[in-house]
Amino acid sequence: MLNTLSLLFALRFADARSFTRPVFWRSARVVVALAYGALLAACGTVPAGKMGPSEPARAAGANTEAVVAAIGLVGTPYSWGGNSPAGGFDCSGLVHYVFLSAAAKNLPRTTAGLWAKGRHIERKSLTDGDLVFFDTDGASHSHVGIYVGKGRFVHAPRAGGTVRLEALTVPYWVRHFTGAARF
Repeated sequence: MLNTLSLLFALRFADARSFTRPVFWRSARVVVALAYGALLAACGTVPAGKMGPSEPARAAGANTEAVVAAIGLVGTPYSWGGNSPAGGFDCSGLVHYVFLSAAAKNLPRTTAGLWAKGRHIERKSLTDGDLVFFDTDGASHSHVGIYVGKGRFVHAPRAGGTVRLEALTVPYWVRHFTGAARF
């Protein structure tokens, strides 16, 4: 992306002056600009065998995409066992769909599976894309949502409802919070 922007920046300034000069000079400026852009592009590449972004940096980027996708699904109808925008979502179906489609992470399809496979974290350590778990029916970790930052999460709450954005500070969710996990 940076390489493309560098090239576009160079091309923009190669063509910024008026067209009153002879074609030769315009062509020469374009060639110089292309060479400059190629030089900048080469500076932005990682030599063969060197590491790219760290695993946490890649995970953070993928989780950001998941957060954006989750917020984009707000308003989608709830459907028990649902796992698509067309058919609706239940809570774990929403999580599974969002992470698979937006972050290329194939997470478990059930709330119990998500809890079992995730790396458990403290509530105070929540970051965008973490999963938050609740006891909504007497069974520990019976409901899951996607933390989207600023104390909010996206989830598919119940039959007759829709995917929605809620605050973790709502008394009901405070009372029923059972843990958090990161993938």
